[in-house]
Amino acid sequence: MRHLKRTAKLGRTSEHRNAMLANLVCSLIKHKRVTTTVAKARAARSVAEKMVTLGKKGAIHHRRLAAARLHQEDAVKILFKEIAPAFKDRNGGYTRIVKMNQRQGDSAQRAILEWVEFIAPEAAPAESKPAETAVPETKSGADKTS
Repeated sequence: MRHLKRTAKLGRTSEHRNAMLANLVCSLIKHKRVTTTVAKARAARSVAEKMVTLGKKGAIHHRRLAAARLHQEDAVKILFKEIAPAFKDRNGGYTRIVKMNQRQGDSAQRAILEWVEFIAPEAAPAESKPAETAVPETKSGADKTS
């Protein structure tokens, strides 16, 4: 019987699952949003929320606990310096899962996992310079035709 067995196994061994979730959370920390399946997003959400809670505490012990789970020191630095201070007034609910269309290859339901406070800015149109139509000048001696 599966009573009180809540962990989503995601078809992987525990080592593979923990490494995959750590990589997903590190990508979320670095890029502010990740696109994945709904099941992986739900599993990664709990890890990400726990990491933000550690970041809000801010002690060296909590930094080491986060580094032991995430395995990427640059992600831990971003977590403690940028992300955790942004959520200092929020008591949980740091991430959101937005469902997307199905993946074409296997019809898996896709989702975006993103931070609530870090809304990705829309792609602003780049200011383009007017194209220069001037033809480069050549040396007068090089264009002799007979």
